[in-house]
Amino acid sequence: MTDTAAAYELAQVNIARLRFPLDSPQLKDFVDALDPVNATADGSAGFVWRLQSDSGNATDIPVLGDEWLIVNMSVWRDTDALTAFMYQGRHRELLGRRREWFERLEEAVTALWWVPAGHRPAVAEAEERLLHLRAHGPTPYAFTLRRPFPAGEAVRSGDPGETVAVSRSA
Repeated sequence: MTDTAAAYELAQVNIARLRFPLDSPQLKDFVDALDPVNATADGSAGFVWRLQSDSGNATDIPVLGDEWLIVNMSVWRDTDALTAFMYQGRHRELLGRRREWFERLEEAVTALWWVPAGHRPAVAEAEERLLHLRAHGPTPYAFTLRRPFPAGEAVRSGDPGETVAVSRSA
């Protein structure tokens, strides 16, 4: 791992619009799986942090002003660590069932971006990154697993369109 990579961690946000209320019988399997899947994430190699309220998850944290949207935010060592968690075990099983529980949205529902090591993003920051991705497509400011950008690229604060190289000796 380079000094630059160690100086940054990967933040991710994903949102989903519920098809039913969280306390409905239709979402019972999803809700019952939250704690075990979160525990798996917490113990995964490369996991750093995840957004949670007093409930232990983030399903009651508002996002984008839509009461039917739920948010998941976390920070990982890198894209490899995030991908390894996403596509194996119980999380993979739940991904296969997502259409049972969530509406299919046409716009981007997941965004990734690099944050300085130790930074824990707020929901407002995640909303901004997701909206930027929707408006501009993948850039160093907000990208996807299909179009990632290296940790050695950073975006100057206040100008999401301007990419600057980060010194590798920092």
